[in-house]
Amino acid sequence: MTVESTAARTPRRSAGSKAGTTGTKRTRTTAKKDAGAEPQLVQLLTPEGKRFKNAEYDKYVAGITPEELRGLYRDMVLTRRFDAEATSLQRQGELGLWASLLGQEAAQIGSGRATREDDYVFPTYREHGVAWCRGVDPTNLLGMFRGVNNGGWDPNSNNFQLYTIVIGSQTLHATGYAMGVAKDGADSAVIAYFGDGASSQGDVAESFTFSAVYNAPVVFFCQNNQWAISEPTEKQSRVPIYQRAQGFGFPGVRVDGNDVLGVLAVTRWALERARSGEGPTLVEAFTYRMGAHTTSDDPTRYRGDEERQAWEAKDPILRLRRYLEASNHADEGFFAELEAESEALGKRVREAVRAMPDPDHFAIFENAYADGHALVDEERAQFAAYQASFADEGGN
Repeated sequence: MTVESTAARTPRRSAGSKAGTTGTKRTRTTAKKDAGAEPQLVQLLTPEGKRFKNAEYDKYVAGITPEELRGLYRDMVLTRRFDAEATSLQRQGELGLWASLLGQEAAQIGSGRATREDDYVFPTYREHGVAWCRGVDPTNLLGMFRGVNNGGWDPNSNNFQLYTIVIGSQTLHATGYAMGVAKDGADSAVIAYFGDGASSQGDVAESFTFSAVYNAPVVFFCQNNQWAISEPTEKQSRVPIYQRAQGFGFPGVRVDGNDVLGVLAVTRWALERARSGEGPTLVEAFTYRMGAHTTSDDPTRYRGDEERQAWEAKDPILRLRRYLEASNHADEGFFAELEAESEALGKRVREAVRAMPDPDHFAIFENAYADGHALVDEERAQFAAYQASFADEGGN
């Protein structure tokens, strides 16, 4: 039995926390990061693919059908395939940079599928699985990383904001938007994604304060992949991240971020709280970044193979596959068809990226100000003269 399964079966509440257990006391200096070191989490599906009952959260996935389970599996497989293709494209010089989600598929698909169409999502720059759930074409995500656009999609078409590179700032945007939702009397919710590194930013703390004071209908979804680039979580916080919600007066819960069912259930609960006027919630999805922070990073310089191997054994996709097979919810024909679909997606993504046209050189000056600005006009004219100089040189 895993530590996580014990935590899932014997939850104990603590002040300000929806669920969780108290684990073995560990000092910051001797804390050792491994797959079984953090017992405080909700889990419905173990790494071995076994289903555990949970009195608090089972009702949020009670009606899930085998078809929906296969859909969650398909989402994770296709998201991982897209992510792998994007990483390869960057390595081959087709993209300037790429931030992989490898290992975090369950956290993103589970939470993304918990949202309603009228909910609004504020991502960072790694939420490729959430974008998939919101109906954003994967090829649109790559335009920014190829340098041909500033996002590639209309945020209001999918209620999915553009990627945010400034660490943590989107939590403020989400809080303000949620306050507006409440003032409008709507029953929708807002969800803001950020990582464990961003949780150390002042913007995030300010967002917690304002959302609590104004009872904003927002869910703060922290994907704790345990590494803020090369900085481990225990050097950022003396307590588990979800417990920070206590000091701001709203609940926090830690869920096994590699358990797509657990994430789906907990996020549905948190979003329902928001929609019913109960205010904000902090969800910490305890997961692991199997790859590099971005393609400019070398994770072998700050973490060992043993740690990664321990987490590979808890792979979110393999976990759900084991459950599907054990429950007779999927056969080999399903997996074979999905493999073919996965390869077709990779091919489509590669062809789409290579076919992307160069951007309009003057697009950068558009939408800087709603009504235009004399300085922008001057800069546009200077840039036009600069571009024309190349044509003049070519004619000479």
